[in-house]
Amino acid sequence: MNTIPQNILEILSVYISKEINENEFSVLKDWINESPENKKAFSDYILFYKKTKQILFAGNIDKDKAWQKVVSQLDTPLKVQEDVLALNETKIRFLKIGSVFLKYAAVILILVSVGYFYFDKEAISLKPVLENPISQEGITLQLANGDIQVIKEDGSTQVLDANGTVVGTQKGNQLVYSNAAAKDTLVYNTIKIPYGKRFELQLSDGTNVHLNAGTSLKYPVRFIKGLNRQVFLNGEAYFDVTKDPKHPFIVGSNDMNVKVLGTKFNMTSYQEDAKTYTVLVEGSVAASSKVVANEEVLLKPGNRAFFENKHLKTEAVDVRKYIAWVSGELMFIDDSFGVITNKLERKYNVDIVNNYEELNDIMITATFKEENIDQVLKTFQTYKAFNYTINNRVVTINRPQKMK
Repeated sequence: MNTIPQNILEILSVYISKEINENEFSVLKDWINESPENKKAFSDYILFYKKTKQILFAGNIDKDKAWQKVVSQLDTPLKVQEDVLALNETKIRFLKIGSVFLKYAAVILILVSVGYFYFDKEAISLKPVLENPISQEGITLQLANGDIQVIKEDGSTQVLDANGTVVGTQKGNQLVYSNAAAKDTLVYNTIKIPYGKRFELQLSDGTNVHLNAGTSLKYPVRFIKGLNRQVFLNGEAYFDVTKDPKHPFIVGSNDMNVKVLGTKFNMTSYQEDAKTYTVLVEGSVAASSKVVANEEVLLKPGNRAFFENKHLKTEAVDVRKYIAWVSGELMFIDDSFGVITNKLERKYNVDIVNNYEELNDIMITATFKEENIDQVLKTFQTYKAFNYTINNRVVTINRPQKMK
């Protein structure tokens, strides 16, 4: 993979801040056109958080022509920036691997606002933001036919099946599915919770699921007799599973499956964090690896299953810090600032750019509930001094200036 030169990183930074001059813009465009490797490096560093149906998978596309379409937009940077200013309230969340990738993601947002962008990895086509009728801040539900439905703030959402029958009804901050409609095939819905929000779900078997910010869960509209009750998680959820010995409940993630009969547990599997673990609150669960064949561990209440060197391990933990989010709290017990950053982003719907790497190593023990992001950061300053700014939901952290 090509390394992005430091001077290009700096130019990308001023581009997204809308302060780029003609000379800098010319250097950026020349570097992109310099080689296929540069084009690939530019696109490969971008990971889109596919939140709405504006992300479509394309089977056969002419990637060279697609790339030329993106590059052609670079000829009018000032107009692009004006268009983006009009979209100030529209948010697109990008998966981030470090603060450098965040800069790239913001650049792509500018490019996407005026055309299509394709990147080589998965051939994903992203429609212009202006065509997207769904708020990026809303909780969305993808139905079996691919339609996207927004969960209404007034609590009046109803979920219909293909025949127009009501299969789910919203009750406040919870969506409740009925077990009445007879189905002989599995039909799935996928719910997506944006940053800054939480939501609850009651599945057709009575299982209650609390969904944390930045989470998506794919689940059957109704479980089928004789089949396992399986759902698929990307993010974090707390499960209170209805007991049914004849139909085990399985939560699948990218690298771990958790199998239960009836219990309470928390599972965290954010793909952007590349870290999966399960904490058992009550009952018993079996966690199995999807990385190493036939590897499985049994958990007792108060235990956590996690990966270490690609193998499943268990350890005793303080369960409180893993389930505090269910009641709206953030609880940290000897957690590094580097780990905390991702949780803050999801809780407060912000992007954090940390330019002070030494800060990542400090260990923090604290609990927050009603505090806003500014108050939380001021608390962290008591552990180690740093400067920060908050601008349009972007938190930029810098090394403190030396006293004169």
